[in-house]
Amino acid sequence: MLTNTFVHISGIGPTTEQAIWRAGIHTWSQFRAPATTSLSPKVRHLVTNHLQRQPRSALHSPAYFYENLPSSQQWRLFPHFRHRTAYLDIETTGISREQSSITTIALYNGEEVFTFVQGDNLDEFPDHLAGYDVIVTYNGKGFDVPMLERCFAMKISQAHLDLRPILAALGYKGGLKGCERQLGLDRRDLTGVDGYDAVILWRRYQKSGHTELLNTLLAYNVADTINLEPLMVQAYNLHIAATPFALDNYLAAPQAAANPFQADADLVRGLRQGRVYR
Repeated sequence: MLTNTFVHISGIGPTTEQAIWRAGIHTWSQFRAPATTSLSPKVRHLVTNHLQRQPRSALHSPAYFYENLPSSQQWRLFPHFRHRTAYLDIETTGISREQSSITTIALYNGEEVFTFVQGDNLDEFPDHLAGYDVIVTYNGKGFDVPMLERCFAMKISQAHLDLRPILAALGYKGGLKGCERQLGLDRRDLTGVDGYDAVILWRRYQKSGHTELLNTLLAYNVADTINLEPLMVQAYNLHIAATPFALDNYLAAPQAAANPFQADADLVRGLRQGRVYR
């Protein structure tokens, strides 16, 4: 709904934007007399002046809207740049950003899953990420991105849609797994496995080299990642429900993505029971 958006204009907040919509002005191209006569001269000046100066390339630039939209409204850019979006999640050796290292990374682009593993191909991640303009994470602003920037000595400049605050604004809290449950997503064979279990799996894999440990870790990492797309779609639809454009901008649920890794059932059962693996 980017062309329905006016809150990216400095001085225009949600209340004024709603007044613009109530005046029957639903797109930038409709912002002209006589529809604008019910708006204050100040609002008319702010919007007209901005739209005249707004780059023609704006609709091709997620960075433009990411920089100009209020942080609470950045979800609006998602569908327009969905084809240039990467869903991203990392696993680490611990919960401390400063003292941990990255063990695995999973990236999903809506069609394919890519994984990066410490000691194998982890160093390929920065070049791969460069092919996307938007990233979607859960709590990535607080954890994943700072970890990635520190471990790779890089700056992640993509527009970043963090689902934690986006969903919290809708009343959905309780971590990624909690939000998944509330919104009807099923982890199936990985239900009950959490981030601490991912640390255990990596430690045991480092000691034993058993591939079922790594495959189970990657299955968990990928599950975290591919579930971000349906969560982002649901969050977008719930946010636009409060606008006049809900029906026109509604997004269909994405087809469930296949996880290329299979979790070992005995390992998962052991993790649920708190057993320690040799």
